[in-house]
Amino acid sequence: MKLFGLDESRVRALAAGVRGGMPAAGDGPQARGGTAAAGPNLVPISSARTPGLAGSAGVADGTDRADGADRAVGADGSGTTNGAAIEIETAMVAEVFARAAWSGIAEPGDGMAGVLVASLGASVALTAILEAWSPVRLGALVRDALSGDVAAGPSVLFAVSPSIDFSEADADTSAELEAALDQGLQRWRPRLNSTEVIRSLQQAARVEARLLLATDSLWPASLNDLEKHAPLALWWRGGPGALAALPNSIALVGARAATGYGEHIAMEASAGLVDRGFAIVSGAAYGIDGMAHRAALASDGLTVAFLAGGVDRFYPSGHDSLLTRIVASGAVVSELPCGAAPTKWRFLQRNRLIAASSAATVVLEAGWRSGSLNTAGHASALGRPLGAVPGPITSPTSAGCHRLIREFAAVCVTNPTEMAELVGDRSIPVPLANFHLEAGPNADAGPGPIPRTSDQVRVFDALSGRSPRTVADLSRRAGLSSAAVRGALGGLDLDGAAQEREAGWVRRA
Repeated sequence: MKLFGLDESRVRALAAGVRGGMPAAGDGPQARGGTAAAGPNLVPISSARTPGLAGSAGVADGTDRADGADRAVGADGSGTTNGAAIEIETAMVAEVFARAAWSGIAEPGDGMAGVLVASLGASVALTAILEAWSPVRLGALVRDALSGDVAAGPSVLFAVSPSIDFSEADADTSAELEAALDQGLQRWRPRLNSTEVIRSLQQAARVEARLLLATDSLWPASLNDLEKHAPLALWWRGGPGALAALPNSIALVGARAATGYGEHIAMEASAGLVDRGFAIVSGAAYGIDGMAHRAALASDGLTVAFLAGGVDRFYPSGHDSLLTRIVASGAVVSELPCGAAPTKWRFLQRNRLIAASSAATVVLEAGWRSGSLNTAGHASALGRPLGAVPGPITSPTSAGCHRLIREFAAVCVTNPTEMAELVGDRSIPVPLANFHLEAGPNADAGPGPIPRTSDQVRVFDALSGRSPRTVADLSRRAGLSSAAVRGALGGLDLDGAAQEREAGWVRRA
């Protein structure tokens, strides 16, 4: 039998490899091994086998199973050959594989992908792209799902999450919804490649990375506050205790080009908060982030590092040993599959996970345009308590902290006790619209040119300084439609950051 055009036994083995032997959340059978070969691209599966929702993901019923000995194992350990139970268990396997695939198909924070997957389930949503369903058909299904008109069944086992509240504005206007879905399909289809999905799953199993779903008990419930921009799944390495501690954690962030003053404050803050029972969350970057993690480990505390690339390739490379230590006693987390490279856009999106997963965020040292201000912006928009540590008024590396205190109502904090008090005080959300900032190597410099649009950031990341790349190639790398890529290239060309050659586009700056 086939799942997504691949041999079912292989899909089960791949799913089990990233679920610790369990194919899906909750109770279920151990996955079976398999070595069937797969073609270079995912293949649409027949909708004739799919119960519950016409044309949805290929979930086999009990009569379609390849092995008569297949059994679903209940919570009490007893076996059953009931066709419905096997059907549900197969749906779980399909959902795990589909979530893994979606983590590489959609860029982090893709709101339209969030709506589609949450309303139809990852398995159905993946099949919709494979079988090239029209935006009109998809729009009708999404509207029905959001209004609660979809009949329950194994194929929609992981449909709309009750913890995610979608505004009716997402489905108010049919034309707008269908246009957004059409743009989404143009972004996602170029990335459909079974070889890459299989490779990322195999690599995850090799490094003992696990796939965390929103249905798992370890899932950080606070991430659901991101609503349609919440991660579709999380990849992680480390101990479950670190993930379980996230509800009682504080994010410590700041400049990469930290001063001795900033690193001293980070060390004292991290150690003091660990002594008060808090876990430490940060982004594993040089400077403040790295010191916060190291101090937490030195104090025998729990720390969680969110990465902007795959959890199999530690970044920055200079923190390889630090991240290895975090895996041993904490956790390293990413929403991107193994093998994914960090990019400027992904760093910015990673920041929203740091802010959302923590009970409060403290900026310890930050320049006027520091990327850590982006994390502060997400925390404020989510209504999380936000603190900032003041520094010398003559220090440019503290200008961002002073800006947060003066302009955006961050609480001035000077020691671990005051930082811990933030968790008891829920601040009034103050949207930081101006803090969608670049997180490049010069991010801590003074005021500069107007930041590029998100599309321009993603296309610039996808460009090469030596090898010309076509619009189609850039579209796949950036996760944008061809039209969006061409528009971004126009702006980059005017800025002198990109140049068109006969063979394609290259980066100039």
